[in-house]
Amino acid sequence: DVFLFYVIFEAMLIPVYFLIGGYGSGERAAAAVKFLLYSLFGGLLMLASIIGLYVISGANGGHTFDITKLSEMHNYMSSTTQNILFLGFFIAFAIKAPVWPLHTWLPDAAASATPGTSVLLLGVLDKVGTFGMIRFCLALFPDASKTFTPLILTLAVISIIYGAFLAIGATDIKRLIAYTSISHFGFITMGIFAMTSQGHSGATLYMFNHGFSTAALFLVAGWMSSRRGSTTIADFGGLQRVTPVMAWSFFIAGMSSLALPGLSSFVSEFLVLVGTFTRYPVAAIIATFGIVLAALYILIPVQKALHGPTTPGNENLSDLNLREKIAIAPVIAVIIALGFYPSPLLNVINPASAHVLEQQGFTDPTPSDSAGK
Repeated sequence: DVFLFYVIFEAMLIPVYFLIGGYGSGERAAAAVKFLLYSLFGGLLMLASIIGLYVISGANGGHTFDITKLSEMHNYMSSTTQNILFLGFFIAFAIKAPVWPLHTWLPDAAASATPGTSVLLLGVLDKVGTFGMIRFCLALFPDASKTFTPLILTLAVISIIYGAFLAIGATDIKRLIAYTSISHFGFITMGIFAMTSQGHSGATLYMFNHGFSTAALFLVAGWMSSRRGSTTIADFGGLQRVTPVMAWSFFIAGMSSLALPGLSSFVSEFLVLVGTFTRYPVAAIIATFGIVLAALYILIPVQKALHGPTTPGNENLSDLNLREKIAIAPVIAVIIALGFYPSPLLNVINPASAHVLEQQGFTDPTPSDSAGK
């Protein structure tokens, strides 16, 4: 039910607004309002598109919000109508994802929110945007999806590079993680609109893996910040000697975010790049530059926390306690396990991705097709 999805999509804003505005720090009120306004704007555009679909369905067999029936309505729309309705959905999901240039609410929200809220925001809530692209944009508007693919891939590649440059220049640990997520969601969006089974599977797996790596980063960053009383990256020097468990937890999470082979994000990022290259090699090649930049924005804070000189004030910091170790251990375990053995998830994802693409008439390009691009 598309309308029920919209209601739940908007209802998610209420608890997150109060979690940021009521329990955050710094400019929490402004960050909460910015998050709410961006999300409401996107939601209104999606509602307008839903109403348009409802009206069109009424003229072609009876009013309905059933997505199965609405997925047939593109046969009764002009290309202009389908493009307009597609944009209503896509903009709403691109704000939530977030995709450049609709990302500007995220750094403020992540910097102001508590670590737990940041985990919820970037580990779970944002995935609704990329899920919606698959479930609604592709399913309801296959022709418009093809029309806008070059534009969306351009935005995705910009997100990858732009987010990486922002992360390199970040001095605040929470903002750095938020900027890296902009880059990661660029990879996810690129995989979705590559319209290949590998790209699709990689994007779906990336959503799952990003949730765990980001959760680990925000949890450890929150513990580091609470002990140090600061979120400035320069204040975390030498933690490996003082708090080795906390420092190495941050290292593993950071390396997963970097997509280091043997950790969870590598497989998903590799599939996205391979899947994109088979149809859009130029986009894939440019996106690969984002991996080089990722090495910079991850290794710089990791080097400070692990091998840099101990920052004055860090000498007596306490390492993770038992409760914190219990919280982070399963997250790190999943990151490592999926890096070596992603098959349990891919065995579920691959058939579903192939079905979605086949249902909408998308097929993987042959070698001759990709060579001609």
